[in-house]
Amino acid sequence: MGTLNKSTLFPAQLTGELLNLVKGKSSLAKLSGQAPIAFNGTEIFTFNFDKEADIVAESGAKGVGGATVAPVTIVPYKIEYGVRVSDEFVYGSEEARINYLKAFADGFAAKAARAIDIMAMHGLNPRTGSASTVVGNNHFDYAIPAANKVTYNSTDPNANVEEAVGKVQGAEYEVTGMAMSPAFRTALASQTRQDGTPLFPELAWGSQPDVIKGLPVDTNSTVAFGDDTKDVAIVGNFRDYFRYGIAKDIGIKVIEYGNPDNDANAGDLQGHNQVYLRGEMYVGYGILVPEAFAAIGNFQ
Repeated sequence: MGTLNKSTLFPAQLTGELLNLVKGKSSLAKLSGQAPIAFNGTEIFTFNFDKEADIVAESGAKGVGGATVAPVTIVPYKIEYGVRVSDEFVYGSEEARINYLKAFADGFAAKAARAIDIMAMHGLNPRTGSASTVVGNNHFDYAIPAANKVTYNSTDPNANVEEAVGKVQGAEYEVTGMAMSPAFRTALASQTRQDGTPLFPELAWGSQPDVIKGLPVDTNSTVAFGDDTKDVAIVGNFRDYFRYGIAKDIGIKVIEYGNPDNDANAGDLQGHNQVYLRGEMYVGYGILVPEAFAAIGNFQ
């Protein structure tokens, strides 16, 4: 397939087949409700009027307005996943090879989708669960202002959501969705009215609806991913103020020689009658307005 590099993997086209898989497994992709932007540019400019409109008397002087224009950089990150398979992949029928590749492509798409969430929500390396020096501070946990962080109360998660929504709306932004952890979904499902009936009957028996009380929602273990992650839910305007991108070419290599995963125990591929399938892709994202989001979690 040749060498994968940023200069060859960032055309303005998109990979629709992978996008469909990603949307089903990434809360951020689902809640943003938009196809990803292509990597034909690295910056999105935010434009904001700094003041309210001015009433001007007839023949009166006009006051000073002003606007703030600021760039948000979409940083590309390389995602990789590989797996060893029997060398029957090489010597088997064409149908067998296609089945291997289809299964691998489906699995890689799911892992890539989770990676978008884990990186953008927490700034972690999905494989290690540790802070990624590559991602740095480009994630919701860092970007969301302290004033927009709500302390989680497992006995009244509904009040937590109301407070988080209030913080976003108080900053004059619309709330278009909520990503929540399975534990937070369970806490909501456990809430009852004074007469003992469920406050959220649509969550009964593990149900995961797409909408609760008119608000688009998604339940995903990526929201509370990692040992140090404090979040249980993220609320905000994902539709307008979160963008993500995927490079066109999704590279899948078939490697027949060496030790491509640097596994000292597994050793050389040829010595164990194996080949190595490796998927590589570039993804990027931008949190355009951090104040348009609020987090619920164990922040104390």
